[in-house]
Amino acid sequence: MIGLCTDSNSLIPLHLVERFGVEVVPLTITVDDVDHLEGLDLDATGFYAAYDGERCPVVRAHAPSAGQFAAAYDDLLARGCTAILSIHVCSQASATVNSARLAARGLGVPVRVVDTGTAGFGVSCCVWQAASAIAAGASLEEAAAVAERLAPSIGNVFVIDSPGRDQAAGIDLLSWKPGSIDTVGHAESLLAAVHTMATRTIAWGDNLRVGVGHSNEASEGIAEALQAAVSEAANVLEVVRFRVGASVGAFSGPGGAGCFMFPTR
Repeated sequence: MIGLCTDSNSLIPLHLVERFGVEVVPLTITVDDVDHLEGLDLDATGFYAAYDGERCPVVRAHAPSAGQFAAAYDDLLARGCTAILSIHVCSQASATVNSARLAARGLGVPVRVVDTGTAGFGVSCCVWQAASAIAAGASLEEAAAVAERLAPSIGNVFVIDSPGRDQAAGIDLLSWKPGSIDTVGHAESLLAAVHTMATRTIAWGDNLRVGVGHSNEASEGIAEALQAAVSEAANVLEVVRFRVGASVGAFSGPGGAGCFMFPTR
């Protein structure tokens, strides 16, 4: 049996964690000099509460230790796993992959550590696709190859509706890739932005899986409208919802909502 592991930067929702039995290793998030474990003692709601009013907290994200990965791998072995596929945020952005590789040494079972070349929910896209391959009978190496080659086919589009934004100026549509955030469009209103994001998502390819996420309460309505719009498309196989947690929100701030999408074939 192949066990699956990822890190909390993946923003993987509970629905996928439970469906595929994924072990999630938390990053340490330091908020105003106080350390927290992402997803354990600091969820997305608690993190964005630090932005109440006009306050902007000082936030830093730290990779998990090799010891944390060793504990996660031990949990998978205790479940009866005979091999482990460990899928993580790109090594350009974090030392997470290095920690996972250190923990895998001498474990006694095959461990494949995958540097996805992506971050945030893009990592979950790789987990999702690899887990689906395993469920269909893929071997450890075959599933690792699925995860490793997926990143170039993953798309994303999002908006950040910041407090005090000039409504008359409209809103930019953004897309992330390692090392940069690009403006890929502009909409005159949030309603138009939802329509344009949905159109861009649906046009990404055939047999799509889509993750729709939001950061704080203020952006939840955007995500709900976006989910409704993309779910109607015939080429969208499945949509899941996720929250933009602290390790991503530390860079994007509150107000974000958008999609990650990838073709399954």
